[in-house]
Amino acid sequence: MKKKKRSAEQILKILQEIDASQAQGSTVEKACREQGISDATYYTWRKNYGRMKVDQVKRLRELEKENDRLKKVVADLSLDKAILNEALKGNY
Repeated sequence: MKKKKRSAEQILKILQEIDASQAQGSTVEKACREQGISDATYYTWRKNYGRMKVDQVKRLRELEKENDRLKKVVADLSLDKAILNEALKGNY
């Protein structure tokens, strides 16, 4: 079966609908089946997104991207520093 890539907004909507179904007395398994996901996916999403709101998820994604960018910058600068240190050792 082909995996579907869902946006954070779609995931949050599905989680809210499953919560609403549970409030009406449905089981997690039945609510997940109605939404077309497995209960394992539900629990993974619940762990990752918890009770976040859409704007919080967007901000989290932005921060993750910024963090990745900064890690690359630090790696580049560390490499540059190592190269310069090697060059200095060779001059003396």
